[in-house]
Amino acid sequence: MSKASLVSIIDGNHSVSWAVAEVVGSAGFSVLVFPSAEEFIQSDQMPNTACLVVDVQLPGMSGLQLQSHLAAASRHIPIIFIAVPRDEKARAMAFEAGAVNVLDPSGDKALLKEIRLILKSQDAEGRTGADRPWP
Repeated sequence: MSKASLVSIIDGNHSVSWAVAEVVGSAGFSVLVFPSAEEFIQSDQMPNTACLVVDVQLPGMSGLQLQSHLAAASRHIPIIFIAVPRDEKARAMAFEAGAVNVLDPSGDKALLKEIRLILKSQDAEGRTGADRPWP
């Protein structure tokens, strides 16, 4: 896998993050798991990450706060949020701030479809790392 196909998963729930990682990894994508937004930010993997899958409700910095932090730092990484189905306020806020999608935690097929669309778009434009044109 090229570094342009790295999917970083950020979720404070160990069992959820590893289940998502299993689904994404079994589809052929490179995957890294982070238990918090802070650990992702402090890692050296931000420039290598083509797509983020983030829980809206993280311990410490929330998923929406991470989205704001990345935008303020001009780190334009496409984000797919995972949110409980009835959290309409979080969904609306995520979309307003530029989220690619907000999915139900059990939506494996929808998640893989979104990741493929993001990576296909990046490949078509020849973009990797921080030069991606995502809001």
